Amino acid sequence: MRRAIGLSITLPAVAFTAICLTNAAARCAEVVVEEGITYATVRDTELKLDLARPQGEGPFPAIVFIHGGGWSKGNRQVYRGPIQIVAKRGYVAAAISYRLMQYDEAKKETTTATPIFPAQIHDAKAAIRWVRANAKKYHVDPGRIGVTGGSAGGHLSLLVGLTDPASGLEGEGGNSEQSSRVQAVVNVYGPTDMAACYETSSVDWIFRLFMGGTPAEAGQRYKAASPITYVSKDDPPVLTLHGDQDTLVPVEQAKMLDEKMKAVGASHTLMVFEGQGHGFGGEQGKKAVDATWEFFDRHLKPEVKVKR
Repeated sequence: MRRAIGLSITLPAVAFTAICLTNAAARCAEVVVEEGITYATVRDTELKLDLARPQGEGPFPAIVFIHGGGWSKGNRQVYRGPIQIVAKRGYVAAAISYRLMQYDEAKKETTTATPIFPAQIHDAKAAIRWVRANAKKYHVDPGRIGVTGGSAGGHLSLLVGLTDPASGLEGEGGNSEQSSRVQAVVNVYGPTDMAACYETSSVDWIFRLFMGGTPAEAGQRYKAASPITYVSKDDPPVLTLHGDQDTLVPVEQAKMLDEKMKAVGASHTLMVFEGQGHGFGGEQGKKAVDATWEFFDRHLKPEVKVKR
């Protein structure tokens, strides 16, 4: 989740074509865009999101995008074009920022970082609650919200989807009366078992930083940060997209999640792309994008007929 930061931000950001970009509140064709909306304030840090929505009263399904970058890099601006494309497809789309780790890169193998887990999932869940709390204002159907992200963003998307209040990961980002549950998740090569990924990833140091130690030193935090810990039959449907040549987050991570979700009777679809690493290109990228929209349309727009 380090070497391929540009690719790890998430699937649509690298696969969609560019459309007109805007600043502040603007209109592009039939899309309304607002940027820099504060969705939470945590310890004097304002957390912001950019939002694009179709014109009209809706209510529309929503998709929240979580960027990747090893929980320490990347930004929501990568989605400026994609969220407008999503809005043109009939969704309210929100691209969020969240607190990123800070550390001395020259000493990455030995130093510590702050903030570490669970700050990032606290923020992601706060964003979902904000969308639900503002559903009427932005014409969102609060019962049809999806989430997606790549790499670190995929990891956070899975945690949003597979946890509930009993998991203890809600944080204090506001709108506590609202649920952070979602109805569909697209996970793009996100880690699912943090301890196993530490042992097999080519960037094990980023896991040590994010977890505040090795699995031997911080075993409970590794478990709490692993989406696979929370798998249950009532989880929302999940689509996982992964390359079989990924060395940052090995494909075994996706296979473990697939096996566990299916074992408990939860809905999980796994697509493995041959010859692809931590990011998809060319025809494989197109297939991944097509699969993403088919999945979201099926689960968030039940009235839409999708090709089977």
